[in-house]
Amino acid sequence: MKFGIFGGARRGLHDITGDSTGYRDFIDYIRAADENGFHNVFLTEHHFTGQESLSASLNLLSYLAACTKNIRLGTAVAVLPWHNPVLLAEQVATLDVLSDGRVDLGVGRGYRKPEFDAFCVPMSEAWDRYNECLEVMLKAWNTKGRFSHEGKFFRFKNILVEPTPIQKPHPPIWVAAGSPDSIARVADNNYSLLLDQLASDAQVEQRSTAYLDAMAVRGHTRDASRIGVARALHLVKNEDERNAAWARRATSVKNIADLARRPGVVLDERFELDMKEAAMIGTPDEIIERLNALAARGVDNVLLLNVSATRKFLEFFAREIMPHVNATPLKRVANA
Repeated sequence: MKFGIFGGARRGLHDITGDSTGYRDFIDYIRAADENGFHNVFLTEHHFTGQESLSASLNLLSYLAACTKNIRLGTAVAVLPWHNPVLLAEQVATLDVLSDGRVDLGVGRGYRKPEFDAFCVPMSEAWDRYNECLEVMLKAWNTKGRFSHEGKFFRFKNILVEPTPIQKPHPPIWVAAGSPDSIARVADNNYSLLLDQLASDAQVEQRSTAYLDAMAVRGHTRDASRIGVARALHLVKNEDERNAAWARRATSVKNIADLARRPGVVLDERFELDMKEAAMIGTPDEIIERLNALAARGVDNVLLLNVSATRKFLEFFAREIMPHVNATPLKRVANA
């Protein structure tokens, strides 16, 4: 099983969603992840929250590229409806060059209405903008020589995107998805899949199976390592710490749900689930048991969202937990 980091940095101490830490501490945290064999880091992108949230994930990843040697550098996700596709393609390609080909580009259409409102982008246009933005980015990386584009939202004339990415034809594309239709679209394009932190282990297995089955039907390799599963993690020593951790987790999930809420829309069922089916809170032995249970469901790539985002934690995790998690899952998903 591969392990990565999910989350981001912030400036100041106010963090209502529990997925961020201070910039300097976060940079040292990712250095430690790189030194201790963690496979990847995926950074979030949010705007206008009033919580000093990470908004410019590619900027921070560029800094991390200079601080690390092996860990892959990802976005989870770059929200395409808010971006100029040519500028974004140039920035991602530049990061790929700076990191010597370590970029994983996670993309999504966004889900927080206040962000769309502040950008003056109607949420009703999210899918169309997402699709056109990605179309232009892929055209920029795949076209030999100059090209033009006439679309609904963007026009470009006789352009050439530079620099050329190290990875060919472009950095791997990862897409956040959960519904059957959205997972099928990910497989249609041979993209990798990001699964959210709120899905239960059973839902993770169901969605992983759907993705791998769809990939096989389309003639692609069944590769569970192309599925990144986000999981909140908190190590505890006793029941008092456990109760405090669950209380903090409940508050974090409520705040995430509040940020996602919009008038006239029923909240996604993910926010109503018992979080004990998703978050991993327990002693080291209990965490090893949970991770092995995920491995038994076919999970190969876990992205940890950790409250204790410190070098000390990562060193402990690499020393005391990683060696006891099955490197090869006990049971692959159906037909693997």
